[in-house]
Amino acid sequence: MGPAEATAILAAGIAAGTINAVVGSGSLITFPTLLAFGLPPVVANVSNNIGLVPGNLSGAYGYRRELAGQRGRLIRLGMLSCAGGLAGALLLLSLPAHAFQVIVPVLILIACVLVIVQPRLSAWVAARRSRAADGKDHGHLVLGAGVLGSAVYGGYFGAAQGVLVIGLLGTFIDESLQRINGAKNVLVAIVNGTAAVVYVILAHPDWLAVLLIAVGSTIGGLLGARVGRRLPPLALRILIVVIGLIAAVKLIFF
Repeated sequence: MGPAEATAILAAGIAAGTINAVVGSGSLITFPTLLAFGLPPVVANVSNNIGLVPGNLSGAYGYRRELAGQRGRLIRLGMLSCAGGLAGALLLLSLPAHAFQVIVPVLILIACVLVIVQPRLSAWVAARRSRAADGKDHGHLVLGAGVLGSAVYGGYFGAAQGVLVIGLLGTFIDESLQRINGAKNVLVAIVNGTAAVVYVILAHPDWLAVLLIAVGSTIGGLLGARVGRRLPPLALRILIVVIGLIAAVKLIFF
């Protein structure tokens, strides 16, 4: 790998870390970049996942103010994210590469729809809670299943995982979009971190690519948090949908 290739991968890491902190889909920048420089698909995916973990952590740190009061929720959903990330990583190493490629664009498009209609859906969920005959809230079961499913996908590939998670959280949790985005960063970091442990033990990453993406994504995560925390809810919602649609199109025609 020459200086030009290394610089390009570092720049891709910065861009991916920035996008991941604000929305998600940063893998759609780094993964194709690694493929363009000759890495095999599985090696590129594994190296990309490991390299983006520091960026996930720096992005979560940048949203630390928005995370106040969410500890219990993040512990519960974090356990599901860990389990899903582990399952997804093991699937990547054991199943054919095309196993999820058919359903991935559909999941992303569904997430975009969730983000668009999230205010109405949240109001509907709240109304059903208040009218429930047994007085119990069953929405957390659907949310838990959705977080687990998105974590499996995230451990397997992960492009636009953040879009899926933020759509789920925004639908079933009555919080501001900024606080939801902060929670999303933590859960995605747990998924990618869990998968990274599996890949380090069982796979064969390209460690130079990992290092370049790690440095770039860490810088990008801090930058993205500074930008994302200043976006008004409508602007952030629009950005989420636009990036999600781009991600779906890229995956369909990739």
